[in-house]
Amino acid sequence: MAVAWLDLHDSNLQLWHGDLHLSSPGYALLEAGQYCFGQNARAAARLRPRDISTRYWWQLNTAALQPALGPARHTADLVHAHLQALHRDAGAPDELLLAAPGSMRKEQVALLLGIIQQCPFAAVGLVNRSVALASLYADQERVFHLEVQLHQALLSEVRREGTEVTLQKVTALPGSGLLALQERVVEAAAGAFIRQTRFDPRRRAETEQQLYDALPGTLRALHETSETSLSVNGYHARLTRGDLQAAGNMLLDSVVGNLPDASTHGVLLDPVAALLPDVATRLRARVLQPGDMQRALALHEPQLLQRAEALVFVERLPAVAQDADHSPPRDVAEEQPMVATHLLCNAEARALTPDGTPLGAGWSLVVAADGGWRLRAGAGAGALARNTTPCRDGEPVANGDRLQLADGTEAQLIRVSD
Repeated sequence: MAVAWLDLHDSNLQLWHGDLHLSSPGYALLEAGQYCFGQNARAAARLRPRDISTRYWWQLNTAALQPALGPARHTADLVHAHLQALHRDAGAPDELLLAAPGSMRKEQVALLLGIIQQCPFAAVGLVNRSVALASLYADQERVFHLEVQLHQALLSEVRREGTEVTLQKVTALPGSGLLALQERVVEAAAGAFIRQTRFDPRRRAETEQQLYDALPGTLRALHETSETSLSVNGYHARLTRGDLQAAGNMLLDSVVGNLPDASTHGVLLDPVAALLPDVATRLRARVLQPGDMQRALALHEPQLLQRAEALVFVERLPAVAQDADHSPPRDVAEEQPMVATHLLCNAEARALTPDGTPLGAGWSLVVAADGGWRLRAGAGAGALARNTTPCRDGEPVANGDRLQLADGTEAQLIRVSD
């Protein structure tokens, strides 16, 4: 039977087994003496805060659980139960290949492997998740992977040494985790409701949960357009991209001071962080794709398997050739479209830049969440058409598209190969 792959990223644990893909955020809910994990637990986080735990992956240990949560003695019991639930939902694979964050200390890794020995499956490989991801993007001397966990962000430096990439340094960024960023966004959204409708969705648990449930869609909408509307309990409020600036600045402030000024590095950005205003452009970051971890584990699986020996936490991998076929085995990845690299205008090709490429008339091209490009309209932007169809702010554009300004200026997105 095929080895299953498990990504231990507490913001969203992911498991792949054959054609099955599971997502399970690191939330545990105590319900009628039993534990429920993942999406269902997260959906009850504001309704039943005393029955929820989100710290058990981050604080994996055997200290007495404070506050208590049902029969679990410590966070290790909750990790054990979460692993059991994932294993059951994935069809009970016999073997798991694990990707874990660099924030996991040696004693936590040892405890995790001890927990797995009490599970009905075997761990047959263990790799640093930042190294696995960076191996796909090792075209620079140094790469910094910004990982947004539930309770902290993590900045991992990975260096290319010859044909390999190696973990060099891991820096925790306290107070910049997904939950803290989420609170900033909720504060902005609740403020918009109060100003526009005099309704505060945070005053009741039910409406507060509705507001939290609406956040993912709201962030995605504001990444594509400058303003969106959200609804809670029959009330409607407008939210702008500028309203989220505080959350974006919060993350940027914690990251920028830990990055070198030299141009010999790149930044790999979690997709959720790229939804915050200006984060991707200010960091000149590449936004990781949803299938990147799956692709990395598929490519490196043969050398990561350690069935006949004690597991080693792998922190060095071969760099994947930039012109290689990145399609993993088992037909698990979809073909990716060719992304434009330049803007052709008046017989001159101008390179597209992550921090924004001006088009004229108040329009520019900026990086999209999927690593492609989208249109951004500034204040007082004029008319713009894409392939003769009028454009809107936030609209995605693709390689080959033609853009026409009202003054007759025309440009085309093209891809220039190295």
